[in-house]
Amino acid sequence: MYARVKTCSLEGLDGFVVEVECDLSRGLPRFLMVGLPDAQIRESGERVHAAIKNIGMPYPQQRITVNLSPANRRKDGSQMDLAVAVSILAAEGFGDPKVIDDYIFLGELQLNGEISAIRGALPMVISLRELGYKKFIVPKANENETAIVRDVSIYPASNLKEVVSLLTGESTIDEAVVENPMDHMKTYDVDFADIKGQSQLKRALEVAAAGAHNLLMIGPPGSGKSMSAKRLPTILPRMAFEEAIEVTKIYSVSGLLAENRLMTERPFRSPHHTASGVSLIGGGRIPKPGEISLAHRGVLFLDEIPEFQSSVLEVLRQPMEDGKIHVARATASLEFPADFQLIASMNPCPCGYYQDPNHECSCSMQQIQKYLGKISHPLLDRIDLQVEVKPISYEDMKETVQGEDSKTVRERVERARGYQKARFEGTGIMTNADIPDRDVEKYCCLSPSSQKLLDMAYKKYKFSGRSLHKVLKVARTIADLRDGGPITDQDVLEAVRYKSVEGKYWSE
Repeated sequence: MYARVKTCSLEGLDGFVVEVECDLSRGLPRFLMVGLPDAQIRESGERVHAAIKNIGMPYPQQRITVNLSPANRRKDGSQMDLAVAVSILAAEGFGDPKVIDDYIFLGELQLNGEISAIRGALPMVISLRELGYKKFIVPKANENETAIVRDVSIYPASNLKEVVSLLTGESTIDEAVVENPMDHMKTYDVDFADIKGQSQLKRALEVAAAGAHNLLMIGPPGSGKSMSAKRLPTILPRMAFEEAIEVTKIYSVSGLLAENRLMTERPFRSPHHTASGVSLIGGGRIPKPGEISLAHRGVLFLDEIPEFQSSVLEVLRQPMEDGKIHVARATASLEFPADFQLIASMNPCPCGYYQDPNHECSCSMQQIQKYLGKISHPLLDRIDLQVEVKPISYEDMKETVQGEDSKTVRERVERARGYQKARFEGTGIMTNADIPDRDVEKYCCLSPSSQKLLDMAYKKYKFSGRSLHKVLKVARTIADLRDGGPITDQDVLEAVRYKSVEGKYWSE
C-alpha cells in the first residue's frame, strides 16, 4: 500500500515542496525514513506513532518506509510530522487520495495528537503559493501568521483527529479569516519628548530617521546616547504591508515571532558587545538569520561600539552597502536580507571623559588612539552622520517644559519620506540613503554656491569619494525635511558638520 502527501522545507527564507511518500509492506514492524532528513525529522517516527495511537486510530503493524522527495536536498524542522502521519494513515486507506493531494500539510505533532506551532510557517506558505499551491493545513497557533497571505486558503487545525475527519469527509475545518493585520500597531512605552536638552542630537536622529542614514554618537557616559537611540523607533515611519511581510518572514524562520502575528513595527536589535560574527551575520550548521537580518527594515543599535571585536565590526561593511548578506557553509549557500539602519554609540576614550569640560580624562593619547582605532576608517566612511554629544546641563535636567513628542517628529519624518517616495517612484530606490553612487549627482544637484562650499569642505576635511556622496545624500534629506525643494547652502553646511566630527577624533 502506498500514499503520497505534500509538505514543505526551507532553505533560508525560501521553501520548496517535499513529497512524503509512504509504503507499507510485509515484514517485521519497523519505521524507516530516507531522503536526507535531519535529526528532528528522523525523530518524527516516534511522535507520529504515539499521536496516531492516542487519537484512537490504528497504527500499521508492518514495515513502514517513508521517503522525503527530492532525496538530494537536505530537510530540517519539525513541520513534517503532520504530513508523515497523514501519509501513513492514507496508505492504510483513510481519506480520499484526490482530496489529500489538494493540501499542503504543515505541523508538529505532540504525543497526544495535538498540533504544535512551527517555525517558518509564513515563508513556507508564501513560497508554495508562488509555485501554485492554494490550500494549506497549518497549526492553529500559526493561523494569524499565515492567514495574511492573499489568494490562498488556510485551514488551522488543533489536532490530528480534526485533520483526519476533514480528509475522510466526516467534518470540515473553517478557513482562517484575519482582519487588516496593519491595524495592530505597537504603542511605545518611551517617547522622544523624554530626551532633555540635546537639541543637536535630536536633530541628527530626525535626519537619520528621515533618510534611513547610519548614525554614530560620540560622547561621555550619561549624556543620553543609549536613551536617545532607544527612542529612534518611535519616530521612524510606519512600515508598508510589503515591508511588514519581509520582516515577519525573517522572524518566523528564527522562531521569534511574538503571538504569531504580522510584525507591524520596525525592528530594533541591540546585541551585546560580546556577540560573535556569526551571531551578527547569521550562519550555523543550518544557516539561520543573524542580528543584521533581524534588523531588516529597522535599526541595529551597537552600544559602545569600540567594545565589539574589530573582526566582528568589519563583517558589517558589505551588508551596509548591499542591503543583504551571503552566508556560505558546507551544507548550503544562502542569501538573507539585511537592509538595516546602523545606530552606534561610543565614549571618546576608555575612561569616557576625553574633551569633557566637566571631568578630567585619565587616558594617555596612546590609549585614546588605540581605543578609537578599533573603528576602522572604511567602517566610518559608511556612517553618514557623526554627532558629538555634550554632557547634559543641570538646567536642562530640571527643565519642566517637554520638547516635541514622537508623534510630531514622526509626521515630519513621514512627510520627508513622502517626497522621497515620489522622487524615486519606479526606480527601486526607497530612501535617500539608498541612492546609488551613479545617481547621486542626478538626485542631489547643487547650486554654484553650494558646490563651492562642498569643494572647500572636501579639501579641508580630506573626504573620501564615499564620504562626499554621504554628505550629498544627507543634504538631500535635510532639504526634504524642510520642504522637499532644492538643496541650499545651509543644507550642505549642516551635512558637512555631521561628517566633520570624524576628523576631530580620528585625525589627531
